[in-house]
This record gives sequence, C-alpha cells and structure tokens, in this order.
Amino acid sequence: MAETERENIREPTLEGLETAARKGKYGGRLPVITDDMLHTVLRRKALGGSVEQIQPGLIIPTGKRKGQNPSVAGIYRALAEHERTQAYPEAVDTARADFAALQQRDRGPV
Repeated sequence: MAETERENIREPTLEGLETAARKGKYGGRLPVITDDMLHTVLRRKALGGSVEQIQPGLIIPTGKRKGQNPSVAGIYRALAEHERTQAYPEAVDTARADFAALQQRDRGPV
C-alpha cells in the first residue's frame, strides 16, 4: 500500500518537473559564484594571489546569502568547473547543442 501511495505522489511530481523543464525552468539555487566573480578570481590568481586572499574581497550579489562572502570551497569548486569547461570545450558545445535539440523536439508543432 505504501508503494502505491509513493507512486501516486511521484507521478505528478515528475510530470511537473517535465513541464517546468519544457518551459526552461529548473529548480535549485542560483550559483553563488557569478561569471564576474570568477573573472576577478582568475585575474587575481594570475597576479599571484591565493584564493584565501581573494575571498574576502568578493561579495555575493543575490540570493539567500546576499552581501556575504562566498566560501573558499565554493570558489575552488567554481575554478574546477571552469577548468573542466576549458579542458573540453567541444564537449560543452556538444552538450549545449544536444540540449537545444531536445528542447526543440519537446516543443514540437503547437
């Protein structure tokens, strides 16, 4: 009986997520490290600064932690993601093209 109840909850949830995805809306928090922040971090690191020295000068512009400094770990995660993006640009381009094709397919003729 519990399995049936769980399925009854799960089906509309998945349908709602699918509908939101078709509209281009996705859940989750906005990224704390913006592109401008990342650019600042990269520039300052190139000048010889450490992440620990750079972090106090960064301010989160929006969201729950607006006005606070991002965590050092968050900065390192953003740097790692940037490195992955730079290491495999063709993979990123392919993923974006595949995603755009999926969106077009899902929209279809109205």
